[in-house]
Amino acid sequence: MALELSAAEARTLAITAQGLTARRHRDPLRLLEQLSAIQIDTISVMARSHELVAFSRLAPISAAELARAWWGSGGSFEYWAHAACIVPMDLWPLFAWRRRRYRRRWPERTAQQEAILAQLRGAGSVTTTDLGGARTKPGWWEWSPSKSAVEQLLARGEVVCTERRGFRRVYRLADDAVPRRLLDIDMDDVACFAALTGRAAAHLGVATADDLADYFRLPVAVIPSAAEAAGLSPVTVPGWGRRAWADPAALGRPMRAPRHRPVLLSPFDSLIWHRPRTERVFGFRHRLEAYTPAPRREHGYFVMPLLASGRLAGRVDPRREGRVLRVLKLSLQPHAVAAMAEALRTAAAWVGCEDVVIDEVLPLGCAAPLRHALARAEPTTPSGDGG
Repeated sequence: MALELSAAEARTLAITAQGLTARRHRDPLRLLEQLSAIQIDTISVMARSHELVAFSRLAPISAAELARAWWGSGGSFEYWAHAACIVPMDLWPLFAWRRRRYRRRWPERTAQQEAILAQLRGAGSVTTTDLGGARTKPGWWEWSPSKSAVEQLLARGEVVCTERRGFRRVYRLADDAVPRRLLDIDMDDVACFAALTGRAAAHLGVATADDLADYFRLPVAVIPSAAEAAGLSPVTVPGWGRRAWADPAALGRPMRAPRHRPVLLSPFDSLIWHRPRTERVFGFRHRLEAYTPAPRREHGYFVMPLLASGRLAGRVDPRREGRVLRVLKLSLQPHAVAAMAEALRTAAAWVGCEDVVIDEVLPLGCAAPLRHALARAEPTTPSGDGG
């Protein structure tokens, strides 16, 4: 018989599983293990997304420290996990199923790919600049033939990215970058699905089949059998209207109301990756509007939700302007005024901003109380260099 969890317990499990209530530390590789995948994105408004994920969970840490830990330590690699993500190196065998699918899509090497592999054998590593450039014309996905060729090699697992230079991928041969103890492990698809589903459950706390599938972009159809193989516990949550599973280890811990500092989340944070789950768990509709034409945006370009007292209680569209953190648009629940002020002050201090300026506040009645609270608020942590 499935255990019934309340909606509040489901929220507690979700926030705790994401490392947002844990005692804060300064170890980026430990954080990566806690999440298994941290999404990378090129947009940098206040800071880059992976830095924002670290800011929300770690003690103050600079972008340079993060880069040293994640790109250059040998403890991680980049791959298509949820999207383009930093992933612990020890998870290399678990993505064999995806590498096999890419090999079926592109079964033969091209002459250009053979040339790239030969260049790597001689040089050890290359960037797209070394290969002739990433793009043939403006546009993020307008890849050059050489960029397309090397990305296919990466998808198939023949080359690996374990480092970035100026946010450009550095490619190496898998034989050189991945430890032999991991290269020699050949997991079949069923074993990969079970291992990744178990990890997804550990990072979600309680989840439906589509939640579990979305974390690592697994086929939804494999989740019921993978959940059973992973030893997940069946549960129900009122209002969800569908089958769910929980991490047994999470069920064994006390489910007190989550305690955490108010924090602004990257729109690419893994707590809110799956939009239907965010609405189901938090009653909060979250959409990325960066690629929506400006006149049609509801909340802004790079909207960061506010997590406060176990709820998503507001959102801001920030922009860093020198020593000022400007908020173009902000909306919040009236009870979250103090939490929003604290989160804004802390974020501003982290990115080296001395002041916070807000252009628009909704509802209007919160504008004066929020500005008053901002004038009194102090950062909850010492400042760091987020950018």
